[in-house]
Amino acid sequence: MNSLRARLILAFIIATLIPLGATIWITTSLLERSLGYATTEELDRLSRTLEGTVRQFYQRERDGLKREALDGRVAATSYPVADMNTWPEDVRAFWESGEAERSSLSGPGGDHLDFMHKTPKGVDVYRRDLGSIRMQELSGEFRRTRELVGSIESRDLRRGFTLTLLLLVAVVWLISLAPLLFIAHRISSPIRQLTAGLTDFAAGQWDRRLEKGRDDEVGRAVDAFNGMAEQLRRSRERLVYLTQMSSWQSLARKTAHELKNSLTPIRLTVEEMLARQPQSDRAFMDQAVQIVVSEIETLERRVRAFSEFASEPPVNPEVFDLNVLIAERVALLKPAHPDTAYTFKLDVQGPRVHAGTDLLKGILTNLLENAAEAAGPGGSVMTVSHSQGGQVVVEVHDSGPGLSDEARRTLFEPTITFKKRGMGLGLSIARKNALLLGGDITLVRGELGGAGFRVALPSAPESAAASV
Repeated sequence: MNSLRARLILAFIIATLIPLGATIWITTSLLERSLGYATTEELDRLSRTLEGTVRQFYQRERDGLKREALDGRVAATSYPVADMNTWPEDVRAFWESGEAERSSLSGPGGDHLDFMHKTPKGVDVYRRDLGSIRMQELSGEFRRTRELVGSIESRDLRRGFTLTLLLLVAVVWLISLAPLLFIAHRISSPIRQLTAGLTDFAAGQWDRRLEKGRDDEVGRAVDAFNGMAEQLRRSRERLVYLTQMSSWQSLARKTAHELKNSLTPIRLTVEEMLARQPQSDRAFMDQAVQIVVSEIETLERRVRAFSEFASEPPVNPEVFDLNVLIAERVALLKPAHPDTAYTFKLDVQGPRVHAGTDLLKGILTNLLENAAEAAGPGGSVMTVSHSQGGQVVVEVHDSGPGLSDEARRTLFEPTITFKKRGMGLGLSIARKNALLLGGDITLVRGELGGAGFRVALPSAPESAAASV
């Protein structure tokens, strides 16, 4: 009985059985009282009395007709033996029966009484008209009345009515129970799903979500659960990412320090070797030193990148128009990629963002630079801005080849690359800075066929946006 569904059903049973029992008791009591006034016995007694009266009347008329016939006071219809082939069927049956005399009814409905008497010459038939009394019809009515009384007496009407009443009540109650079971299932099913979702989420299934199938309190609870689960998942991912970044930053800080300590004496030693080299071997030495110095400078750039990655830049949030900053970054990068087409789908309202300007500039510069390099000459880069759920969103899409599954899995992890352009830490730094600003960077489906990145940042409060 711990489930909501069982409690609803139990409440329905308790709430309906008590008035239902009272209704059945009152109804059966009234039925018992009503059936107590049944006229079956009176009908049986009346039919027996009438039947006895009719029999006495028939006996009296039969005896009277017989006396009158034997005394010769009634004319007879004679049927001679010579004309036996023309006799009526009842006369012939009497002749063949061997009886000396017989009384029978004839006419429509038995309204005539016949007395048949055998003679040496044949059969004499004496007839009396009974008037409107039709004996055969009366006998049929008495027989049907007796059958009806017998049928009523053979049945237990009280029991039959009671069983019928109980059956109808049970059917109605079960029909009423069916929609309750459906409603209880409709109410308890999403709650059971919500409970199961909370259990799974607590067990570590961070991607557990519930389907919303209704627009009521339960549906809003499901929406609240899905929203909470998504926020917790994002917070967990951010926490894990920042924890990893902290470890990587510590390693980068140590690596940068060690590399810097080693590179400085190497560079000074090579330059000293070049200065002391005789003039005759100067050309070869110049070339060798240039190669070594170039590689040292490359390593120094890596050291600076490590230092930047390991540093914690100050966050000075301020309110500004995101569209203005986007236009400024694109204008800055256009000369470096003159063959790339830049398009915009910006919010006409000019979304106001509350973030650190320097950090956001670095984020946009990194995303736009990566998009231009992926698109290549003749490609295109599209920038989108809009407001969404208390956040300001900027998206960067390119028409490049897109990202592989492996690249997607390790996209924001810091890596070391020795390409001439890029250190392999740009996206890691960008996401770290976005998290410091209270937002995040995620990978989305590219609208131009290539990659797509979304930066979500806190929107400026209305009071702050209005004062700017």
